[in-house]
Amino acid sequence: MIVRLSKALLVCAIALFTSLVAFGNMTDYATNFVFVRHVFLMDTIFPDAKIAYRAIYSPWLHHAGYIGIIALEILTAVLCWLGALGLLCGLKLPAAAFNRKKTLAVAGLTLGFLTWQVGFMSIGGEWFGMWMSSQWNGVPSAFRFFITILLVLIYLVQRDGELDE
Repeated sequence: MIVRLSKALLVCAIALFTSLVAFGNMTDYATNFVFVRHVFLMDTIFPDAKIAYRAIYSPWLHHAGYIGIIALEILTAVLCWLGALGLLCGLKLPAAAFNRKKTLAVAGLTLGFLTWQVGFMSIGGEWFGMWMSSQWNGVPSAFRFFITILLVLIYLVQRDGELDE
């Protein structure tokens, strides 16, 4: 029972984290938008970088990208909260039923992983050269986020046996 509870609570922790991130991005839109804008503009990467042609200068695309990030964060949070609730409600179910209850949590954790690994690490970090910026480099934070999410996902998908085993 403690392992099942542990899995549910770890999913709750990721749900809380992504909820706070999304809430912060919505309630402090202007401040956090600056980060996305600078990444898209590539205005703080190395001056001689040959990838600067990838920069996006359109303000509406900056806003669309930022709104897309917020939407992914919200969806991640919602899926993780719903998944955690399902796990908490199913703690005493037979193993097969409890394992099926993991679906929404797995979806939420996977989306969270993809948001920070693909969105921030691959697209922001590599495509837009965010790693070159001393001021607007979100790669280390994104790495911490998606590794934490990945570890919870790996733990969660471990098959659970019957409670009386």
